[in-house]
This record gives sequence, C-alpha cells and structure tokens, in this order.
Amino acid sequence: MRNTKAFKKAVADTLAELAHRGLTLRPGTVADTVERNIRAVAERLGNQEHSAWRYFDPAGLAASIAQQRQAAETNSLPGQVGRAPMPPVDNPELALILGGVPDALEESGGDLYSVIVNVAVNAWMAGHIHGEDGCTGCQDKRPTGTDWQARMETITAMQPDITKWFNREVWTAALNDTGYSVTRR
Repeated sequence: MRNTKAFKKAVADTLAELAHRGLTLRPGTVADTVERNIRAVAERLGNQEHSAWRYFDPAGLAASIAQQRQAAETNSLPGQVGRAPMPPVDNPELALILGGVPDALEESGGDLYSVIVNVAVNAWMAGHIHGEDGCTGCQDKRPTGTDWQARMETITAMQPDITKWFNREVWTAALNDTGYSVTRR
C-alpha cells in the first residue's frame, strides 16, 4: 500500500492540511495513521484497500488529528504535552538506567536500537514496580515484595553518585568515551 501513488498523495495532502492548521508531525506518523485508516475502512466495508481510497479525506483526517492534539493539550499540565511524568532528579533507578546507556552502546557495537529497547524495557519495569505499592493486583506477586523505598535504597547502594547522570554534559562525555555519539543528519 505504501508504494502506491494514492498513498503518497494522501500522506502529502494530510501533512499539508496539518501544516495549514499549524501542526507539525513526523511524516512516518502520518503515514502510519493513513494506513491504519484505509485498512479500517476497507475492513468495515468488506472492500479491498484500493477501493477504500474514495472515502479518504485528508482535511478530515487532519481535523481529527488536530482535535486529538487539542484534547491532549487541554488535559495536560502547561509545558507537559506529550511528555510522561518525570521522577524526581534524585531517583536512583532512573540514574542507573541513564548511566547504563553508554556502556550498553559500547557493548552492542553502536546498535542504538537495542540500547533504546533496553532503556524502554527497564523504564517500563521501573515504572510498574514504582506503581506496585498502590496496585491491588500486584500485591504478593513478587517474592521481594512491593516496597518501592527498599528498592530505591538497594539501588542507591549500587550507584552512589546518582545525580551525575542527570547532568547532560557528564552523560554526553560518558557516551563519547565509548567512541560513539548521536548526531542528527
């Protein structure tokens, strides 16, 4: 589907409509949304995907995306749109995860994808563990219990210099020491 002229035009038209509304989205995100919409229409109508294009409206899709963005902004704190809540700067688990990135990059031979997956999985687990104190479904599921404070104390003992990993220059220097760097092209 993505290699068709109709698909490329739909993405370009939707991006133009979004720009007209003052919104900038990554083209890949818009392409994914267009593809999902076309497949959903074809499935609902019982048609083939190429028949669903006659129902595609780039202005309508852009309006829907703009409405979703507005709802997210309305329901978020100022300056926090599209951002997850951050733990406190002295959070030892986050420091441990951040501190492991340069080493993981070096160990993986510069495979940024595997490093990002590793960070995401660790952050996901850390967030779940942090929430287990208030999660009735998680009680007594882990043999170590759900005492978040005890976990933080254990991690603090493993990594005594917690705040250094929240300093962008220190983290970047550690990354550069591995022989890798992240640059934008």
